[in-house]
Parts: sequence; C-alpha cells; structure tokens
Amino acid sequence: MSVLPNRDRQAERREATRREIVDAAWEIARRDGLGAVTLREVAAMIGMRSPSLYSHFDSKNAIYDAMFGQAWTLYLAEMRERPLPAAPRKAVLAIAEHFFAFSLADTARYQLMNQHAIPGFTPSEAAYAPSVEVIGLLHDTMRGLGITDGADIDLFLALCGGLLERQLANEPGGDRWLRQLSRVIDMFADEVGLPGPSLRSST
Repeated sequence: MSVLPNRDRQAERREATRREIVDAAWEIARRDGLGAVTLREVAAMIGMRSPSLYSHFDSKNAIYDAMFGQAWTLYLAEMRERPLPAAPRKAVLAIAEHFFAFSLADTARYQLMNQHAIPGFTPSEAAYAPSVEVIGLLHDTMRGLGITDGADIDLFLALCGGLLERQLANEPGGDRWLRQLSRVIDMFADEVGLPGPSLRSST
C-alpha cells in the first residue's frame, strides 16, 4: 500500500495568505495606481493588522517583487500555450497582438512589468527570471520564423513597445494605435525579409 506524503498545512495556509496579500495589492494598484500600494492599506483590505503583514512580506517592495514575478509568470504561460499561425508574417503579428492584448487588459500590471514605475524598486533575481524566459522564448520563436539577428528582434520589441506606449498615453481605452499594428508588422517584415503577402491585403 502506498503512503501519501503528509501535507504541510501550515505552509499551505502561509502561501494562501501571501496570495491574498498580493491579490489585494493588485486591487489597490488597479484602482488607485501602483504608488498607492501601502502595507497599511493592504493589511486593512484583507482584515490583517499591519505588523502581522511583516511575517509574510518584510517591505512594500517585497510585495511589488511578488507582483512582478507573478505577472511575468502569467505572460510566460500564455506565450507557451498560444498556437501561432504557420505563415511567418501572421505569426509575428499574432505575437505582437498578444503583447498588446495582455498589456491593455491591465495597465497597472503593464507599468510594473515594463516601466520603472516604482522609485527604488528592483526585482529580485527570482522574480526577474520569468521575464528572461519570455525573451528567450521570443528569440527561439523568431528564429523558427527565420528572424535570426538579435538586432532585428530588438527592433521588433522597440516598434511594439513604442506603439503600445502611444496607445496607453493617448487613448488607453481605444484602438487608434492598435489599428496601426498590421501596418507596422508589415514594415518590419519587409525590412527583415519575411516572405508572404502584405498583412493588410489579407485582412
């Protein structure tokens, strides 16, 4: 008869509390901005005394660190699960569209992931690791599509990031710059020599 290992219920409760704290921090950030997250506000939201919070996170930056790692882990999981079209140009467009959709769905999350929005905050090595995996996966995917020069991938990131910044800064609830995405990807594809008809002509 096999014997199941004993569950560490204390560790499970501790992890559940940490998730509750991080969820509360996200709720505050989405409502009032990332800078509004405080230990006192988080503790009040989950019905915990502020001193008790320190047994789970020793600082506000430690909460930001958990949020940062959680956000990049989620994006990495979505990248791994999303099938891409076989046509190279359409595949590159799909990568860009996913980045746009993920970012526009949660502005506070995007700011923490991609902007230096919190003075004095630097993610830990563990929290930063999934973002490194995302870039590695992007490079692998691009190589599979025939884009092998790292400078070309940097250009792709700059084009997508710049377009997204314009969208968020000027029309966060609209699609003015989003509508330019297929045009920009066509320009990029022409520059790096990706085969296939224009994305605009195929839509």
